Amino acid sequence: MIDDQTVSDLETVAGCGTRLRQAREAAGLTLEDVGQRLRMPVQVVKSLEQEQWQKLGAPVFVRGQLRSYARLLGVDVSELLEQAQVGPVVPPTLVSHTHTPRARRIAENLGRRVLYVGITAVLAVPVWFATRGHFDGTSPSPNTASLDVIPAAVPVTPVGPGSAAAAPAEVAAAPVVKPTATPYVASLAPVPRAAPAAAANLDMQFSGDSWVDIAGPDGGSVEKALIKAGETRSFTPGQVARVTLGNASAVQVQQNGAIVDLTPYQRANVARFQVSSEGSVVPVSH
Repeated sequence: MIDDQTVSDLETVAGCGTRLRQAREAAGLTLEDVGQRLRMPVQVVKSLEQEQWQKLGAPVFVRGQLRSYARLLGVDVSELLEQAQVGPVVPPTLVSHTHTPRARRIAENLGRRVLYVGITAVLAVPVWFATRGHFDGTSPSPNTASLDVIPAAVPVTPVGPGSAAAAPAEVAAAPVVKPTATPYVASLAPVPRAAPAAAANLDMQFSGDSWVDIAGPDGGSVEKALIKAGETRSFTPGQVARVTLGNASAVQVQQNGAIVDLTPYQRANVARFQVSSEGSVVPVSH
């Protein structure tokens, strides 16, 4: 008959995966229940219980998955990590495959500025020529007549018999004033251009600990760290070129407010993808 001390010793000798499986069965949970609660594929949960670390990617990702599984079952995390024969955490070495030379970036910036100056000149020169006469006072002034002046009397000679004896009569004749049209100046103000569409931001929400490696368009590192659960990250187009997410099932990626499905870019709970200059998520090009 095995006493209590012997049972305790057997539990200590039991592997990390065995401890997780025993705790799961004691809690009455299935592999599918664990995968749904941790948002983790069932195959990954099964590999953790069978201690098949080589199927789960880098050691840092395996440790993060073990912590999440242990917290769910209420098992001591530090004891599990000591029992698990997982290699040390070594940051991965990434090589940038998308690098734009500095001379090309300068040439593209100059080209955009020259185009902007040309468009501004095409719109501004016609307006300047059309309004130059109006502002420098060279345009003819319209003729006006004052209505406050009383017109002079004009003598009228009667025609007919007895006109010689008739006294000249003075009749007030009002001058005829011809209306003059006011000059019309056409406005050639440039038509307002439509505002550009809002940039598609890339947002990340972490529901569990995840190791990330984010590189910029120039190949430099934007962020390489272990991000804790509950934290968020936000990037604008052109800021990020390549992203690697460990424990990808615990990371929600949104592009301009829409959730991005990481399944096409995910392998063994590690997601790798690129971000185009417009902010679109695309597969990694090798």
